[in-house]
Amino acid sequence: MIVMKFGGSSVANAERIRSMADIVRQYMPRRPVLVLSAMGDTTDYLLEAADSALEMGIVSIHKIEEPHRKAIEELRLDVEITPLIEELKNLLLGVSMIKELTKKTKDYLVSFGERLSVRIASAYFKKIGVNAKPIDAWEAGFVSNNNYSQAWLLKESWELIPQRLIPLIEEGILPVVTGFIAKTKDGVITTLGRGGSDLTATVIAAACGAEEAQVWKDVDGILSGDPHIVPSAKPLSVITYEEAAELAYYGAQVLHPRAMQPCVKTGVPVLVKNSYNPSAPGTRIVSTVEKNAASKPVRAITTRKNVTMIDIASTRMMGQSGFLERVFAVFTRHDVSVDMVATSEVSVSVTLDTACNLDRIREDLLEIVHVDIKTGKAIITIIGDVERSSEILSRACGVCFDLGVQVQMISQGASKVNISFIVENTQAEDVVRGLHKEFFD
Repeated sequence: MIVMKFGGSSVANAERIRSMADIVRQYMPRRPVLVLSAMGDTTDYLLEAADSALEMGIVSIHKIEEPHRKAIEELRLDVEITPLIEELKNLLLGVSMIKELTKKTKDYLVSFGERLSVRIASAYFKKIGVNAKPIDAWEAGFVSNNNYSQAWLLKESWELIPQRLIPLIEEGILPVVTGFIAKTKDGVITTLGRGGSDLTATVIAAACGAEEAQVWKDVDGILSGDPHIVPSAKPLSVITYEEAAELAYYGAQVLHPRAMQPCVKTGVPVLVKNSYNPSAPGTRIVSTVEKNAASKPVRAITTRKNVTMIDIASTRMMGQSGFLERVFAVFTRHDVSVDMVATSEVSVSVTLDTACNLDRIREDLLEIVHVDIKTGKAIITIIGDVERSSEILSRACGVCFDLGVQVQMISQGASKVNISFIVENTQAEDVVRGLHKEFFD
C-alpha cells in the first residue's frame, strides 16, 4: 500500500478535484490511502468568519459554503453537506453570542474544512467508479492529547490506525481521510498544527508499514533554492530526512520537519510530487544518500528573513558553570525558541523569531548580562556535505565578499548537513542568488 496526500491547492475546485482523481486512479493498483487538506483557502475563510462573529457579531459563511456548493454542482455529485454547514453556523452563532474564541473552539472550527473536502472528493470517486469512503481522522484511529492547535498523537494511535484502515484497503476500498485533525480520548476535536495534513499522511504510512508516503504539492519537489528568488533552481532527485528537515526549518515550505518524524522512525520513504505536473519525477526523501567524488558539495540553499540577533556579553561567563543555563532559562520563561547559537569565552550570540516580546526578554537578560538586540536580519542556510565545510565556507565567504556583504554570525557543527550565517534582510536574496550561481550554475 501507499499513502497519497494532496494539499489545499490540489483540491481547490472542481477542476483540481478531477485532476487529483485522475492521478489517484493511476495508483489504484498500489492500494492507496488518500489524505486531503481543506479546499483552497477554506481554513483562512473559517478563521475570518470566526473573527467576524467574535468582533462584530456577524455570522457569515458565504466564502466557505459557496465554493463547496459550486464544486458539487460542477461535478454533478450526489452528496449532502447541509448538516455540516448547519453545524458550522451554530458554532459561529455561539461564538458571536459568547464573545469568546478559545483554542479548543478554534480547532473545532477549522476542522470543517477537511471534513467537507473528503466528503466531496469521495462522492466524486464513487461517481467515476472508485469505491471510496470518507473518513474523519478520529474514525481512522487518530487519538491526541488536548494541546489544542498543536496536538500530539497518543501511542495508541499507532495500533488503532492499521486496525481501522488495513481491513478497508483489503476490501478494495479507497479510504479518503481528513488531514490535520484528531480527537482526544474525551471526543474533543484537535488540530495537529503546522504541517498537520502531511503529518497525518506520514503517520498512516509509518503505522501501516506502507511502501511510501506521497506528498503532492504545487512544486516539482524540493528545489535547490526558492524559485521566487532563483528562477534556475533545480529539483533534487533524492535527499535525506535530515537535509529536508533542516531546509524546512530554515525557510523551505515544502515539508514540515514534524511531518517527517514518523517516517524517520520507521524508514518509510517520502516522495514529494507536483499535482500540477504529475510527470515530473519529484524528490524522494530517504534515510541516507550515497556520496561519490562527483557529488556537489551543496544540496540546497534557503533563507529565512525577519529574525532577531541578540549579542550577549559578560566577563562572568568565563569559567563559570551554569551561566549559560541562566541565560537560556530566560528564553524558556518567555516560551521562545532559539534558532542559531555561536559562543566565545565571554559572549554568546543567538537568533530568535521576531514574533516575541523583545522588551521583556531584554529586561530579564539585563539582570545578568550586557545585551545588544538587532532586528531585520536574515538567516542564510546552506545544506550540504559538512565534511567539505572548508570548501563551502571559503566559496560562500567569497560570494559575500564580492557582493560587499558583511557576514554577522556563523553557526556550524551541531548539524552534519547545515552551515548557517546571518546577513541583513535587504541583502538576503542577492546572497542566495550569488551562492546558487556559485554552487549550481
